[in-house]
Amino acid sequence: MRIPRLRNTPFSRDALFLALSSLFVAALVLGNLVGTTKFIHLFSIHFPDWFLPFVPELVRDGNVYSMIVPAGLIAFPLTFLATDLISELFGRRKAQLVVWIGFGVNIFMITIMTINYYLPDAEGVSAGLHLFDGIYGYMVGNTLASMTAYLVAQTIDVRLFHFWKKKTRGKHLWLRNNASTMVSQLVDSTAIISILYVSGNLGDSITGIGAMVILIINSYIFKFFAALFDTPLIYLIVGFLKNFDEDSYD
Repeated sequence: MRIPRLRNTPFSRDALFLALSSLFVAALVLGNLVGTTKFIHLFSIHFPDWFLPFVPELVRDGNVYSMIVPAGLIAFPLTFLATDLISELFGRRKAQLVVWIGFGVNIFMITIMTINYYLPDAEGVSAGLHLFDGIYGYMVGNTLASMTAYLVAQTIDVRLFHFWKKKTRGKHLWLRNNASTMVSQLVDSTAIISILYVSGNLGDSITGIGAMVILIINSYIFKFFAALFDTPLIYLIVGFLKNFDEDSYD
């Protein structure tokens, strides 16, 4: 069965770039809004005794390892998928532009939320004031930490993607997709959890370096496998849109 492909017209290129950019910004904003307001338990693994020496005690409770991650983390793999697709189809400059746009949108979000936070409340009208204040308190710390980590990690992701693309002369999409994403996500996970820990924006049970390291490891493991699983997806999308070549001036 022949897979249909979109025509490479200026309109279709603009529509595709807009769609990928929108996916990137939406996932980024959603992840920062939800942030660490909730940690979710994805699954637990019971290790047999013979396997325990291979798993550090720091990341398990006896024989049990639990994957616990911030709810906001679920959306972030989509941001790396979007920038990798933009890098592959439109070039490094467009991908870096989207990274800066995402940064600007989050600064805009913080600004609007801060203005609303300090404007006087219409007493007796607002039914969810405590909810707004709670979201604002978490969102500011999460967003500032996330944006610092994000700006560094996404820039590394874009540059590594094109480094490997040049090294392999445009071949081995799986290599540049995974090599760039897995390194940049390690930077992102370490930076954001460390900043949140230092700023006191994590839960009361995260009281030591060991607990912080567990969160970093869990976040990275989740992102690591998300990067592996999105490899077939990125091949499928690039194959479907393969006539959308990288910009000639890039």
